[in-house]
Amino acid sequence: MVDPGTLARLSLFASLAAPQLEAVAAVLDDASFPRGARVIREGLDGEAFYVITAGEAAVQIDGQERARLRPGDFFGEVSILTGDVTGADVVAETEELRCVVLAGGELVPLLLAYPALAVQMLTTSARRLQSANLWSG
Repeated sequence: MVDPGTLARLSLFASLAAPQLEAVAAVLDDASFPRGARVIREGLDGEAFYVITAGEAAVQIDGQERARLRPGDFFGEVSILTGDVTGADVVAETEELRCVVLAGGELVPLLLAYPALAVQMLTTSARRLQSANLWSG
C-alpha cells in the first residue's frame, strides 16, 4: 500500500477526498528504478500505469529524448487504454526514479470508480497532445 499523503501531493490525485485517497492507495504499489533502467520498452505491451513520485524519466523514441517526466507526471496509460504496444521507452534519468504503480488491468476500473481521475488524466493528455503539435508544427 502506498502512503495516501504521497498521493495527495500529486496533481492527478489532488481532487480526491481523504477516504478516496486511502482507497486508491490500497490498490497501488511503490516501485523504484535506478538510473538507466527502462521502465517501459518501446514495442512491448503495456502492463502497468505509473505516476512519478520522485526523480525524473526520459521518454525516448528511437533513442531520442522527446520529453522529460517529473514528479506528478504519469505514463503507461496509452498502451493500456488503446491495447496497442508502447510507442516509446521510458528511462530513469536520476539516481533513483520512484513511482506508484497500478497493474494495467486495474486502470479502467479505477477511472470508472473515480471520474475526477479520468478528467484530470484527460486534461493532462490533451495538454501533452497540444504541446506535441506545437513542437512538431
